[in-house]
Amino acid sequence: MDAISIPDLLHTGGIAKMTQSTLFCDFDGPIVDVSERYYQTYRCGLAPMQATGGDLSIRHLSKAQFWTFKQNRVPDRQIAHWSGLEGDHIDTFLDRVSALVNHPSLLVHDQLQARAYAGLSMLHQSGVRVVIVTLRPPDQVMAFLARHGLEHTISDLYGMPTDQAAYRNQTHHKIERLQAAVAAQTRQGYDLSHPWMIGDTEADIMAGQALGLDTVAVTCGIRSQSYLQSFRPTHLMPDLWTAAQCLQQQVLLGRR
Repeated sequence: MDAISIPDLLHTGGIAKMTQSTLFCDFDGPIVDVSERYYQTYRCGLAPMQATGGDLSIRHLSKAQFWTFKQNRVPDRQIAHWSGLEGDHIDTFLDRVSALVNHPSLLVHDQLQARAYAGLSMLHQSGVRVVIVTLRPPDQVMAFLARHGLEHTISDLYGMPTDQAAYRNQTHHKIERLQAAVAAQTRQGYDLSHPWMIGDTEADIMAGQALGLDTVAVTCGIRSQSYLQSFRPTHLMPDLWTAAQCLQQQVLLGRR
């Protein structure tokens, strides 16, 4: 199944459905800090190259260097080259990274973003429905939420059936997932008069824009502030907690 619905634990009545705000939110970036997993995947990808030896002179980038390159959309091929790889070795490295990035032994490196728990709790308390739209397999998302006691803050989840889409993060995949989520929420009678799409990549921004949603780009994820600005999101914020504060104010003003 490529989409999972989670029972709405806040409101169940028809009137509440119609008046409840809905927020669409990416998973990696706004909620999950994937920087350590991606860095460890990079190191694991280089390990067999280093063991092979030969003419290669492997240079491990520091995590700060690696993540800065990722945030500024430096191609993985260029990162491999700067790490000492050439020719066919780069292709081998990229294939290995793609195969490893969602392996359970590396998923354990995923961490909760610093203020994500506070942000999701604030949205929950404000009566905002959070609908996750992600290119991750739903079982990975649910396992992470359960581990951090956050299941009750999520109303719906739309994920991908393959564990490869999350790494490639293709924009058309995110648009398709968001379209499915918006259509399903509309059929269920939820209020989508002023929905937001929150994410940390160009795919999230472009998906929200394609569906006419206000977009919030957060800079705590895998893209830098300057890179995200070039896609003209409606709002540019440091994290989900800051976005939750803004939404809370809108909800409170709307109830007056």
